Amino acid sequence: MKPDPFAFSAMTMNLRFGLARDRGNCWENRKAVVADILKNNVSDFMGFQEVNHFQAEFLGDVLQDHRCIGRYNPHLPWWQSNMIFYHKDWTCLAHRHHFISDFPDLPSKLKGSRWPRQCVIGWFEKRGQHVLAATTHFDFAADVQAKSAGLVANFLEQFPRDLPTVITGDFNADHESGAFKTFAAHGFQEVCQNKPLGTFHGFSGEAENHIDWILYRGDIHPDGADIIRAHQGGQYPSDHFPVRTVFVRQAAKKTRPGLQEKCQQFCKKDHADEGYRVDRGIGRGGKRGLHQG
Repeated sequence: MKPDPFAFSAMTMNLRFGLARDRGNCWENRKAVVADILKNNVSDFMGFQEVNHFQAEFLGDVLQDHRCIGRYNPHLPWWQSNMIFYHKDWTCLAHRHHFISDFPDLPSKLKGSRWPRQCVIGWFEKRGQHVLAATTHFDFAADVQAKSAGLVANFLEQFPRDLPTVITGDFNADHESGAFKTFAAHGFQEVCQNKPLGTFHGFSGEAENHIDWILYRGDIHPDGADIIRAHQGGQYPSDHFPVRTVFVRQAAKKTRPGLQEKCQQFCKKDHADEGYRVDRGIGRGGKRGLHQG
């Protein structure tokens, strides 16, 4: 049986920032486990949260068949980026970085949010097939999460509405939350929606809260979903389990008229507006850290 040419895979992983003082679960003890998991679960689109700059460099070394978007603030060694690593078979046509706030193009946060939260969006194409992929990380308060979901949905409206869309992230919320209901109102479903299995385990291996999601909408559906619980002698790669799925296209749609022109407009804006540009490079960080959770 021939593989589906329109299928693609996606994964989300809260990497747990490398500057955290985690003692036995420090980054030096975890990174070999991370590398094994990534090599064994290679995906077209891999959304990461809590990425310190030296971790971004590490991901680039491991995922050599991927390119990335989303690195931000390279001159602040403690900064945590949300990043999308995408397989080089795909072309990134346009991308955006936003702060989840009422001033998304400036470093800022919502009232009630403990940390400045971010959302990274990329428009990707492979052999005429288009996918919109985003990754994000929400704060803790329920009302802030619900507003954050509405803002992310609005950010996506900058792009053509009928593109198959995937959002990966750590939402710090479950499927009963206001954030989830807000996404549902915008047409999104979640790959573990009918069987939430738990993703946050705090390095214990025992997870109850399903807060790491892969949301989707459009003419795609997931062919199952995997919670990746792999470890080496009790050493887990993160305090969150990664989630991975394969999406199958329901129908092979032709590129709609005007899509190429729309893409060209996005690319021109990327070059004209520094607030929208995302550094694709990888750089080293320092030794201090801030925990965003």
